[in-house]
Amino acid sequence: MKIDLSQNEPVIEATDLAKYLDLTPEAVKDLMRAGAITSLFETGVDEHAGSHRLTFTYRTIRVRFTCDSEGKVLKTARFSIG
Repeated sequence: MKIDLSQNEPVIEATDLAKYLDLTPEAVKDLMRAGAITSLFETGVDEHAGSHRLTFTYRTIRVRFTCDSEGKVLKTARFSIG
């Protein structure tokens, strides 16, 4: 899986995100447009320079993708929040 970092904001395929949120790709697009799925993009500094973290939150699910400077996903975490 890869995240496109060439735009002003990172881009992930709805199909890739949907499976982690237990949704369809169409639902992901609709919920993102409605603001029901939120995201946070972080860029690593110091010892983490060259890495990025993209976090999505929907209801009680949080999914975090850590990628390298090329956008290749190195680590994925999915967890419930209270």
